[in-house]
Amino acid sequence: MIMTNKILNELEPEFILPLISAAAVLRKENYLRKILSHSKRLNFNPHKIYEALLQTYLFAGFPAALISLKIFSEFFELKSSNENYDITKFTLRGVKNCKKVYGNKFDKLISNVNSFSPELSEWLIIEGYGKTFGRKSLQMKDRELCIVSILTALEFEDQLVSHLIGALRCGNSAEEIEKSLDKLSLIGETKKSDRGIRILKNVVSSKMINMYR
Repeated sequence: MIMTNKILNELEPEFILPLISAAAVLRKENYLRKILSHSKRLNFNPHKIYEALLQTYLFAGFPAALISLKIFSEFFELKSSNENYDITKFTLRGVKNCKKVYGNKFDKLISNVNSFSPELSEWLIIEGYGKTFGRKSLQMKDRELCIVSILTALEFEDQLVSHLIGALRCGNSAEEIEKSLDKLSLIGETKKSDRGIRILKNVVSSKMINMYR
């Protein structure tokens, strides 16, 4: 699909960040540049874009984040505020944020991860939900919508189910999530879009959501 200005003009602002996130982790750099250019024309908040791209390192690694943020710098000049590395603060914030996503399954999640990797169990809280997701420029509702898009694009189904539930728990409606996933077709990922929407519908129609509340 050729991403024309007409197509971009029909892209609702609330779905820009998830689409940018998917383009970044899939290394679709031409699409990423077009969406960033469109975002600049809209005067879209660059701090939110920066945060959406920054958190991709948790899912696609530092190389993907470095490349996408370098492309970001072609369109926006931004001085980001970095926090002092405070493990106690990040841990407390991480537990709070992780519980927002996993609800009463939080203890089971930590126990499961700890059983095969104590390090990842600790880093998940400190680095993921504390240091990264706790930054102020982007709310958890928006972060979760981006994460759902990323996990759909990368085809991590188990994690996708958890974060679909998390996105709902953080205030996204099923309709918003479905519309966001539908936008993946704009970067040539129609099959992944359809698959993600099917998984979403299975989650909504099952008792999974109630299990996590």
